[in-house]
Amino acid sequence: MAEKISYKDVFFNPFSKNNPVIVQILGICSVLAVTTKLEPAIVMGLSVIAVLAFSNVIISLIRNTIPTSIRIIVQLVVVAGLVVIVSELLKAYAYEVSVQLSVFIGLIITNCILMGRLEAFAMANRPWPAFLDGVGNGIGYALILMTVAFFRELLGSGTILGFQVVPQAFYDAGYVNNGMMILPPMALIVVACVIWVQRTIHKELQEK
Repeated sequence: MAEKISYKDVFFNPFSKNNPVIVQILGICSVLAVTTKLEPAIVMGLSVIAVLAFSNVIISLIRNTIPTSIRIIVQLVVVAGLVVIVSELLKAYAYEVSVQLSVFIGLIITNCILMGRLEAFAMANRPWPAFLDGVGNGIGYALILMTVAFFRELLGSGTILGFQVVPQAFYDAGYVNNGMMILPPMALIVVACVIWVQRTIHKELQEK
């Protein structure tokens, strides 16, 4: 597998054709929880990219020395260590965002995307393709997170990254922000719309 693997496919497929959120339907909980605003969604996405990339590399480097019976425990320890580092960095340099993300940074430890990539890819491949797989899947996850957050913040609050983008004249004319967009059910609806668009583009993903 390692010899025939296409680095291009490993990196780019998670962006769309094999996206972890809208194709594999993983990591949905954080999509519901951290996408009311774009800023925390971006930070969450970057955090997952970093943790996934480096945990993939570490597990790939030590994969031949990990006893099969405790491989899941080792993977959890590696991910937990990286999550702690990310969490402390956020508290030090982006405290307000870390407060908004609350427990969800810590829950990266149990994110199905991470555990799935460690078990399915990092345990069977060398560090470089494992790194590309981690970054690719992290970016794929972040893209969906940011897409959902963009529309929820724009339609729900009239802002993007906290800056007012809906002209005041619209409000003066009677425009009202859609308060439903900041509720968790609307995140599912936006994700469903993204899935519909994605499967319209990639016909091969449509169920027969």
